[in-house]
Amino acid sequence: MDLPKTQKAAVKQGSGDSATVVVNEVPVSEPGPDQILVKINYSGLCASDKSLLHDEWAFKMTDATAGIAGHEGAGVVVAVGSNVQDLWQVGNRAGIKWIASVCKQCEFCTNGVDECHCPKQLNSGFTIAGTFQEYALSDAHYATRLPDGVKDEEAGPIMCGGVTAYVACKRSAVKPGQWIVIPGAGGGLGHFGVQYARSMGMRVIAIDGGAAKRDLCLKLGAEKFIDFTTTKDIAAEVMKITTYGTHGVVVFSATRAGYEQAPHLLRPGGTMVCVGLPKDPTIIAGADPITMCMKKLNVVGSVVGTLKDVEEALDFTARGLVHPILTHGGLEDINRFCEDMNAGKLVGRAVIKIAA
Repeated sequence: MDLPKTQKAAVKQGSGDSATVVVNEVPVSEPGPDQILVKINYSGLCASDKSLLHDEWAFKMTDATAGIAGHEGAGVVVAVGSNVQDLWQVGNRAGIKWIASVCKQCEFCTNGVDECHCPKQLNSGFTIAGTFQEYALSDAHYATRLPDGVKDEEAGPIMCGGVTAYVACKRSAVKPGQWIVIPGAGGGLGHFGVQYARSMGMRVIAIDGGAAKRDLCLKLGAEKFIDFTTTKDIAAEVMKITTYGTHGVVVFSATRAGYEQAPHLLRPGGTMVCVGLPKDPTIIAGADPITMCMKKLNVVGSVVGTLKDVEEALDFTARGLVHPILTHGGLEDINRFCEDMNAGKLVGRAVIKIAA
């Protein structure tokens, strides 16, 4: 098919808190021998995109991105490299993730369980151009084939937000019938976590603020809701519900309060899963050694997921069990969505319609 020479893309301008994105015309790239070119229909907007665009972390977007962030893309293949025409055909639906490619040779790539730590990985919107553009390149061996029954607008946010929440629930080691608590349960990651945890048989305690978040969390399957704006002692309320404390807690929020509170919600032997990435490097995960030892607590980190994890996360949606709550917009809305995210006003997950 004939491809345009230029395309619209949201390109970072400036740095730090004052950085913005501007919609510009940029060239459309042709795929290399092992790449596919994907026409991006929808891209989710992740909190990590906001952090990269505003230089909130010690690591920055590289020049190779050309200022184009985004790592939750879903669309259709429009060109296929010469070496991978047995893997992809024009017209296939494909998803592009935070991890854009891996080396397939290191210990982490070959151990069969965790290529997410490949030291040579490339990352969409961080070390290569991301999905806030109409046409994005992807490593044909690491793109995700999207299943029937999952719309592009849902598949995009699952490429990072969904799989991150799913894997975090798995990392919690909470078994069916046991309690898991999710602070920030009405947010972009939290509302995914509530659904995955419920679908995996866990009993969910959702923590968030306000009647709207309460109604959303209960609708999505939370068994109990704790409003942090009206509850003076959250740990005591969790103990009241669970008797001994929750079996697991997933810290999606990147706040000091979230990380300080989490260990005190756990029962002996419970697991705290760290997901949110604070821009303040002095925030520490865990508790004082006496608490850690006397309660035999576990503290684990979790980040995105493997190719297999992404397939599993998508399958929950294909089976009608998990559906993202979406706030829709276009490339021109990214700046506003980032502001809403900072203010805690963004409902569910922001998704950007890319292609016309």
